[in-house]
Amino acid sequence: MKVGLVGLPSAGKSTLFQLLTGAAPPAGGRPEARVGMARVPDPRVDALARMYNPKKTTPATVEFVDVPGTAKGEGAALVDLPALRNVDALVHVVRAFENEMVPHPDGSVDALRDAQVLNLELILADLGMVERRLEKLDQNIKKLRRPEDVAERDLFARLKDNLEKEQPVREMALSEDDRRKLRNYALLSEKPMLLAVNLDEKTIGGAAAFLEKSGLVAWAAAGSGRGVVAVAAPIEAEMAQLSPEDAEAFRADLGLTEPGLDRLARASYALLGLVSFLTAGEDECRAWTIRANTKAPQAAGAIHSDIERGFIRAEVVSYEDLMAAGSIAACRDKGTLRQEGKEYLVRDGDVINFRFNV
Repeated sequence: MKVGLVGLPSAGKSTLFQLLTGAAPPAGGRPEARVGMARVPDPRVDALARMYNPKKTTPATVEFVDVPGTAKGEGAALVDLPALRNVDALVHVVRAFENEMVPHPDGSVDALRDAQVLNLELILADLGMVERRLEKLDQNIKKLRRPEDVAERDLFARLKDNLEKEQPVREMALSEDDRRKLRNYALLSEKPMLLAVNLDEKTIGGAAAFLEKSGLVAWAAAGSGRGVVAVAAPIEAEMAQLSPEDAEAFRADLGLTEPGLDRLARASYALLGLVSFLTAGEDECRAWTIRANTKAPQAAGAIHSDIERGFIRAEVVSYEDLMAAGSIAACRDKGTLRQEGKEYLVRDGDVINFRFNV
């Protein structure tokens, strides 16, 4: 899974990237796109590790791409960034904190305004690309008269009409065949988008109320493929310097039950309809990322293509049943360990052992 971090200047995007991935601050000069990996916290993996005491524990991960801040009128530049072409989703870091040392480029902090500004920049960037493609198709049709060019021109003409109405591609009524044709174009407004609202110490404790009052929740809910989550990069940066115990006490003082970075990583994961199945043993306890409603053989392929090719069956128990029973042997005795075949749809939290033969 690959997620692009975008945002207006001074939103705290690069700070958030560094906290998520542990990457060092960029060197001097014009910042370039940076890539880093972030863990998706999963208490289930930790609990399995305590049960099995494995040599290795591996959580699911999200790959984040941090791109330079995008000011008004600069959205078109995002289309040409190779680092953003293959991302699965966008996280828009929205500034909602006050800081006299870091003035807002527009002179005031307005999270809803900024969310709408960048959303429009993505739409305008796509519109420019669509218009260029239409020009190329018109030339091809005059020269070659290929039916596939005529069909593609019809699709892009519909895109142009809707983009001019400020409708993102993700919200358009397109067929699966249409969306398949668009995959190579990496349209930015087609990608699911999560608003990561960057709050300060005064507001993070009442984040839910702030998100409602600001209009961000209603705005996100009004469109498909949009979500919203609260973070506080300045506070997370402070807590990163503390011991786990002190950080937990600091978090409790703010009325927080978990790190905002954990919420962000999980929300990014959920935005794309991803789930985790688990494997456990003395060698490794691990979470594996798949799309929801993936069949057992394809889930096995996430581990290795040989397991998918030689799939025989899956031995499955839910995480909750395994924890309640205390061991796979006890699950077998209780009848909660199931034998599933090729049509089984793997569920989030399934603990699976695949039987295969190649």
